[in-house]
Amino acid sequence: MMSSESAIHPFARFRVSLMILRTAIAERLMYRADFAMGTLFRFLPIVTQIFLWGAIFSVGTQSETKSIAGYSYEEMIAYYLLAMLARAFSSMPGLASGIARQVRDGTIKKFLTQPIDLLGYLFWHRVAHKLVYYAVAAGPFALVFFLCRGFLPEWPGGWVFLAFLVSLVMGFLMGFLIESLLGLVSFWFLEVSSLLFIYMMFNYFLSGHMIPLDFLPEPILMWIEFIPFKYLAYVPAAILLDRYTGPELVQVLVIEVIWIVGLLILNRLAFSRGVKRYSAFGG
Repeated sequence: MMSSESAIHPFARFRVSLMILRTAIAERLMYRADFAMGTLFRFLPIVTQIFLWGAIFSVGTQSETKSIAGYSYEEMIAYYLLAMLARAFSSMPGLASGIARQVRDGTIKKFLTQPIDLLGYLFWHRVAHKLVYYAVAAGPFALVFFLCRGFLPEWPGGWVFLAFLVSLVMGFLMGFLIESLLGLVSFWFLEVSSLLFIYMMFNYFLSGHMIPLDFLPEPILMWIEFIPFKYLAYVPAAILLDRYTGPELVQVLVIEVIWIVGLLILNRLAFSRGVKRYSAFGG
């Protein structure tokens, strides 16, 4: 069973995408207070990090440590701030489980009989979520970064800052494509909760959200270079902290583009193959 979305004129497809985006934005605006409060509370753990790393670095004592794994105390706190910012772009809560639920209860068949592409719909729905989230959460973000301004590095050069912004956008694409691919696995395995739990554990550790990846042994670092997790949190933070030289920065961004293209192809293959074996269970 194939979706009729591919037969739509490009302009009509654009109008459909725009309508999805507008509808999703209107829906998300209903929860603007929740976005603002959730963002503010999300940064509360940074208070713990300030005191924790202050104790590790022995800040204010005669035995104060100047650097750990190439990070000063201020750079360490800045890293966690920037990594949390990057994770706010790349995290996709409920995306994979939502796809699995639609496959399991049969509601996904509406995307197979109507001229709406499943992945396109989910993409614009997530774009709307992020647009509303950052529009509402700009205040809490500005407040937290202002209070922690003493830990942040100097304003980077134009190209470095542009690379940082590009890495955030590509982190969003990477996070979306990974989670949607996991959700599409439900065409073969209706229960994917265990797979998602394993993914979240690896993601939290290997993305650099838990600790900077520079802390890991060299053999593990070499292995991490071949998987996409580091682009979800570590890479944007490392760019703004000037951890990459010019050629290294270009190489990292090019590899991320390759990952995004590869994941997009895998998503399309998984969807087309999954639809062929789909039996439309449920209502």
